[in-house]
Amino acid sequence: MPPRVLVTRDLSLLLSACVALVLDARLRAADPSAALSIVVGVLAGVLVAVAGFITHEWGHLAGSLLTKSAVHYPQTALSPLLFHFDTKRNNRAQFLAMSWGGYLATAIATAIVVAIVDARAWSGRVALVLTVGGMIVTLVAEVPTTVRVLLGRPLPDGFAFRPPRA
Repeated sequence: MPPRVLVTRDLSLLLSACVALVLDARLRAADPSAALSIVVGVLAGVLVAVAGFITHEWGHLAGSLLTKSAVHYPQTALSPLLFHFDTKRNNRAQFLAMSWGGYLATAIATAIVVAIVDARAWSGRVALVLTVGGMIVTLVAEVPTTVRVLLGRPLPDGFAFRPPRA
């Protein structure tokens, strides 16, 4: 299981996104053109997108844990990565399960974002733009690697696939 500090960090970020969305809705109801309303709206949109990224990473971890993959957790909660997938100890099927877990979580998170945000509000616009941007980054940065592994190429050995240094 992931360290409690990572679970706490990510639950705190998810809760912050929810609180920001509620506050945004209240401020927009009072005065949508007020500077505070706009600032909170933008912040809420950013937090929703961060929640989507977190969901993507937890999806990767779920795929890893379901296949009993070797993973390494970071030494600090400030790490942008939730875990490192050990390609030296894991096999192709485990890598693909890890990959697909993240993609499935992204699809679910995107559907939730589209369902809950108001595209007419700053929070919704920012959340949607950043969510689409995150999906594009995933398509460019992660999907080609997954396809190469699916086609029989070796597992990758970059930063995300090595244990962190002690």
